[in-house]
Amino acid sequence: QVRLVESGGGSVQPGGSLRLSCAASGISFSIYHMSWYRQAPGKERESVASISTSGGSTNYADSVKGRFTISRDNAKNTVYLQMNSLKLEDTAVYYCKAARISVTQIYWGQGTQVTVSS
Repeated sequence: QVRLVESGGGSVQPGGSLRLSCAASGISFSIYHMSWYRQAPGKERESVASISTSGGSTNYADSVKGRFTISRDNAKNTVYLQMNSLKLEDTAVYYCKAARISVTQIYWGQGTQVTVSS
C-alpha cells in the first residue's frame, strides 16, 4: 500500500513563494531517490528537481535553478520543494516521485496544483 501524498499547492502572484510537501508511506523512504516533476496543460511531464537517498546530492532543471530548493527529512518520510520567485511558466500540477533505481521501482503521487498568475 504505497502512498505518496503531495500538499502545499495553491495560487500566487509572480514573485511569490510556495512550499510543497510529499509524505510517503508503505515504502522504506530512506532507500528511495526522490524527485519532483511538473506538467503544464498541453505539455509533457518534466523533471524539476531530485535528491539522493541521503540528501547529499541534488539536481535541478535549468529553468528553476536558483529559485527552487529540494530537501528531505528521512525521519518524517517527507520530501519538500521550496519554490521562490515564482514565474507564470511555473504553473503546473506538481508530482512527487519515489524511485528505487537498482530495481527500477517507481511510484507517483497524485499531484498538487500550482498556479502563478497576475
